[in-house]
This record gives sequence, C-alpha cells and structure tokens, in this order.
Amino acid sequence: MGQPDVLVDVTAFLATPAIAAIVSGVFGMSSSVAPVTIATVSEALARPAVTSVANGIPQPFVGPDPVGGSSLETIARLDGVGLLDRLVDLTPSDRTEFVELYPEVIGELSARPPAARDVATWWSHTPAVAREQLANDLPGVVGSLEGVPYAQRDLANRTFLAQTESGIHAQLDAGVGRAMEDELRARLNMLEAVEASLITGPSGERRSLVLLDVTGQGRAVIAVGDLSSAEYVTFFVPGMYVGVAEQLVDWTGNAETSLIEQQEWLERLGAEGDVATVAWIGYQTPTVVNIAGLDLAYQGRDALTGSVQGLDAVRAATAQAPADGPYVSIVAHSYGSTAAMLALQENDITVDALVLVGSPGSPAKSVDDLKVAGGNVWVAAAATDPVPRSGVFGSQPLDDDFGATKFSVVATTDPITGEQLDDINGHVYYFWPGTTSVRNTALIAIGRGDLATTDTAPAKAFAR
Repeated sequence: MGQPDVLVDVTAFLATPAIAAIVSGVFGMSSSVAPVTIATVSEALARPAVTSVANGIPQPFVGPDPVGGSSLETIARLDGVGLLDRLVDLTPSDRTEFVELYPEVIGELSARPPAARDVATWWSHTPAVAREQLANDLPGVVGSLEGVPYAQRDLANRTFLAQTESGIHAQLDAGVGRAMEDELRARLNMLEAVEASLITGPSGERRSLVLLDVTGQGRAVIAVGDLSSAEYVTFFVPGMYVGVAEQLVDWTGNAETSLIEQQEWLERLGAEGDVATVAWIGYQTPTVVNIAGLDLAYQGRDALTGSVQGLDAVRAATAQAPADGPYVSIVAHSYGSTAAMLALQENDITVDALVLVGSPGSPAKSVDDLKVAGGNVWVAAAATDPVPRSGVFGSQPLDDDFGATKFSVVATTDPITGEQLDDINGHVYYFWPGTTSVRNTALIAIGRGDLATTDTAPAKAFAR
C-alpha cells in the first residue's frame, strides 16, 4: 500500500466527504464504518490482538522495551513489526488518539512495511481471532504485508477493492466538484481494471490479488495459480507504459499465456509440478517523461525484492525441508529488466532463472554480478527492437562478454512439436501467444532451457 498523498493535517484532510472517502480507501477501512471521521479512520487502523503470555502465545520479539513504557509517544518511536504489534494492542480510543497525533508514522509504516520474514513470524505468533479481526478492520494494510499467507492477502485485498469502489460510488452519487470527480473516476477506472483482471482465464486457474495500492497511479500484483504450493513460480516484470488502469488486464493475460505453455511442456516432458505465474505491476513504470532516469528502477528494485522475499518467507513457513521451495524465475521486459537486475545485483534475493527481453541494460557488468543460481541468465531481442541497442543504462545483456545465454525470438518450426511459431516485431510482443519467445521463455521457467532454440542452432533433441 502506498503512502497517502497528504499526511500532516489530518483534520483538514477529512473535512470533505470526497477526501474522506479516499482516505478511508487508502487505509482500507471496513465498509461498515460510516460516516468517515478522524475517529473512525483511526479506530479502523487496528484492533486488539490477544498476544499475552498468559494465553500461551509466544511473542515475536522478546526482551526489554527498547524505548521504555507504553505511551503513545513511545509507540510513535517504533517502526516495523514492533509498531504493528503495539498498534494491534491499543484500545480503539488510544488508536484514535495515536493517528490524530502521529499520522506520519502510519504513512511511513505503509510506505516502508516490515521485512517479509519478520512479518511472517509476527503473523504466526498472532492468534487467529486477532488476525481475522485485523484483516476485517484493515484489509488494505493486511493485504499489503509481504509475509502474510497469500490466501489471507487475497481475501483482504478483494475486500479492500470492493470497499474502495463502494466508497467512490457513494461520493460520486453524493456529488463532488469537477476536479474531484475526475480524480475519483480515474481511480474507479483503475479499480475496474483490477476487477476485470481477476476473472478466471482459459487455464481455469484461480487468480489472486496479491497486492493493491490505490494511491497515485496505483500498483497491483495478480497471481495466476497457487503461489503457496506451486513448484514453479514466474514473476513477469513490465517496462514503460505498463500501468494498472491501462495494461493490467493484458499483463495478467501474458502471465496466463505462459502458465498454459509451462503446463503443456511439463505434461509433454512427463514432468510433474504445478505452475503459478505473477502479473507484477508492483512499481510505477516510466513514461516518456521519466524514462531516462533510474529513480523508478530503484523503486522497482526494492518492490520486486519485497515480493520475492515474501514468497520465500511464506514458503519457508510451510516447508518440510529446504528442497520444498519452488523454482523461481523472473521474466523482465524493457525498463523492468533494469529494475530486476538492480534487485539481483544489490539486494538480498536469489532466483533460479532470469529472462531479459528488450533490455536497455543495467549497471551490472556480467551475470557474475547477479544472484541467479548457476548464472542461469537468458537474453533475447527482436532485430527490429531499438531499445536494446540504446545502451542507456549501462552494460547490455546481449553483449557476449556479459555472459548471458541468448535464445531465439524469430519464427521457426518447433523441433519437438512441429508447431509453426511466430517471430517478434518491435519492442512489445515478446509475450504474444504462439511465438518462439513464449515457447522458449516457458521452457526456461521450468528449468528446461536446454530445449530452448537459439538463432544459431536448433533446440537439443527431446529428452525426458
């Protein structure tokens, strides 16, 4: 969940019904709370969590209070899980007062949530009744926390989506000024795109709403398949102009296309395993106005890091052994490839495979700079794609000295199935059904890159 646009003067900010509806949406308040006031916004931020030693529930962090006492001023100096733990223990009236006094603390918690591993520990040590109450009262907060199990995040985010839409419709029906009406309708358009993206596609796999941020241009992450149990998980990271309102439906369709292709190859190869793919618009993608800088790539770097760490934390909580973890791939396009390489170069994540298409490059000098198991980095670009030849962001993965394995995106006859595959024209069609690009990407994502075609040699012989 992104940081609210205005955090300082909460009283003034809640003065109009239209603004109040937006604030309630940002905080993910329950739809049963009406009218929206400072008191109700604050009360919805948390509910008491029964986490006392007397109940026999271990606390996530044991030791002396690092700042002493339990006053609101003391709590305001906390952050991360420590802050979450204290907020759920406050009485409704104390939470009301806390948000009145320290709205910037809530904003900071939302903008920079705790590490996924810490959240997973905190969640597991919080009684089920308290977790359910928290999710009911603050679905937008619970849905944004990496490390919370995906089923609970999906339920919370769907609730948040419905409540936010309902609040916007209520404000429009009540009547607002022209500027506010335009803003509300733009936000509603974005939320309707999220709703449409959650409709089950041709694979029949259920789609889950992993993340929903309704601030600004919005962010959304949708999983196709079950992230909690799939043996193969692929994150699809987009580049410029891929926004929630305009492109989430198509981007989720791309993820589903790959899921179907991966499932078909697993069956064809006699291999077992379930697949989940992730349509990840977890950062603000650039436009022509801000494409030249790396600021948004760094935002994408950290957001993608959080998502991968969230997957690791959730799966570790249920794994019987380290080998139970999924085979994780990142497929990154255009500016998204820069963000992905920054994450794998600079942050604490490791994946099993990295696929880069239409990449403008990154500061990484070679695959040795990236935390990808066995240097399993793949790269491709269409001959008519101008972006990879720009070299705008540093080293180019297509260069031989980068060390990535090149795969083909040109038209060919599949050497195994005999299917005629299409080529890629330009910068944006790498995920189009029936292309060589989709075929090769799917094989890499299930650990069978040895069967991918290249421009210089056909795929290796079919082998189980």
